[in-house]
Amino acid sequence: MDATPAPLPPYAAVVLAGGRAARLGGRAKPQLEVGGRPILARVLDAVADADHRVVVGPPQPVPDGVVVVREHPPGGGPVAALRAGLAAVGTDVVAVLAGDLPFVTPAVVSELRGRLTADGVLVVDDAGRDQYLLGVWRTAALRRAVGAAQGPAPVRRVVAALTVTRWRPVPAPGAPAPWTDCDTPADLARAREQAGG
Repeated sequence: MDATPAPLPPYAAVVLAGGRAARLGGRAKPQLEVGGRPILARVLDAVADADHRVVVGPPQPVPDGVVVVREHPPGGGPVAALRAGLAAVGTDVVAVLAGDLPFVTPAVVSELRGRLTADGVLVVDDAGRDQYLLGVWRTAALRRAVGAAQGPAPVRRVVAALTVTRWRPVPAPGAPAPWTDCDTPADLARAREQAGG
């Protein structure tokens, strides 16, 4: 008889949706549309089964039940945003996602949750780069790491002391990669083409 996999523990999701988007003319990246929907809405769909969803950034449209909090100081960078988002999390596990990932899916988040055995697990892209804002973490470990950070710091350095595993998804042929982001007008145009609009 096949053993039934153990259910994954409950989790919360923190989506970082701030930043100045200077390379996109200062437009709010998470509200730009890909495939006819705001990118942020697509990211939030990927974590629709989370117990609690927190968006960190300026006030912006979100679905009912999603909490929007602001980092201090506003525009203070991803570590400040993580600190603000984690303050609103009450689960032992948290998914951390950038707000400009139009092709992240529930399957990717579920796979990350299933691979969480240490302090955190994150996606590695096809060039071997760690995607620190596409991962799942033990809330207490990540909270300690960002709480100890002094001033602006890269997420890479803040989590360097944590035990992190890595996973490289293999997209289906022709399918966009889940780590695809929209930092530039060219990125946005490419994502829209891949999404068919």
